Amino acid sequence: MQQFFRTQPGHGGNLTWAASLAGCSPVDILDFSASISPLGPPQSAIDAIQAHLIDLPHYPDPNYTSLKQALAQLHHLSPEWILPGNGSAELLTWASRELASLQTTHLITPAFGDYLRALKAFDANVMRCPLQLEIAADGAAQVQFSWRSVLTESQQSGLLINNPHNPTGKLFQVDDLLPLLERFALVVIDEAFMDFLLPEQQQSLIDRITDFPNLVILRSLTKFYSLAGLRLGYAIAHPDRLNHWQQWRDPWSVNVLAIAAAEAVLQDTEFQQQTWSWLPPARQQLFEGLKTLPGLCPFPGSANYLLVQATVSTVELQHRLLKQSQILIRDCTSFPELGDRFFRVAVRTGSDNEKLLRGLRKGMEFEQ
Repeated sequence: MQQFFRTQPGHGGNLTWAASLAGCSPVDILDFSASISPLGPPQSAIDAIQAHLIDLPHYPDPNYTSLKQALAQLHHLSPEWILPGNGSAELLTWASRELASLQTTHLITPAFGDYLRALKAFDANVMRCPLQLEIAADGAAQVQFSWRSVLTESQQSGLLINNPHNPTGKLFQVDDLLPLLERFALVVIDEAFMDFLLPEQQQSLIDRITDFPNLVILRSLTKFYSLAGLRLGYAIAHPDRLNHWQQWRDPWSVNVLAIAAAEAVLQDTEFQQQTWSWLPPARQQLFEGLKTLPGLCPFPGSANYLLVQATVSTVELQHRLLKQSQILIRDCTSFPELGDRFFRVAVRTGSDNEKLLRGLRKGMEFEQ
């Protein structure tokens, strides 16, 4: 058991690791640990990749002109305000380099592990600003945060948050975020899961980006379109800032197949509507199902995942689910503020969600 605790991965989606514990092939694992859409990849992406295989002998356009234009059209911006990257993780690295140059970087916690990785790479002075996870008297879970604590900080500091928040799923409102831009020297907002919300429900600051040169927004195309293996994200920020980033990084960060797939899916309105139709009822189904299981308390979320508090060791529960049902959940031991009594699950299809609920019910029976 001690070896198991030491070797578990820090991210979700490690099917090779999970299969080694479950004693099966990676393709047999039902993965709830990575918050990736179960509906994709869309056919438009597959067709675009196949059509552009002939481009493999050639280097990509180093300026990503056509991709920038497609993203600019989507967000009603000029192309110089956009920088594509090898996943939003690459762009997070350059944002962290800038944050590290400030007196302090305020980080809303619990936080995605790559934030600390990137900040520590440049010796950033990190101040953690914890969310409050509460269980009300009626058993309902809620996430609270007071912005007053950070609004009193020095204007020579930076702020790194994600919205919707990972792993809690809390959605911060635009009206709460705008005052931060007047306080901090640099505000980096990771909106990797924002596109899972209906357009009228989104709380993005993209339409305010040209008003605030101290604002950076990171976006991902791989979660919504189930293209995690392709690696593609983009940053939206002042052109001067993005020009600095371009000089820092390696050339040709985005490959020709990723460019082709991205340009195709951005126009795939049918797939986008399919996702927005699938997610709300599937998330509600999973949330209500989790609420019925003794020992589990799910937090309501706005994205395609749910955080769950448990009365048992979630690492042991994870292990049990793999052995019994070949199902992988994301334990939260990589989030120091959460530890071994929380896990996160992606929202999948209705039938997959039911398999998870049956597996959890069976796994929790050992604790009753």
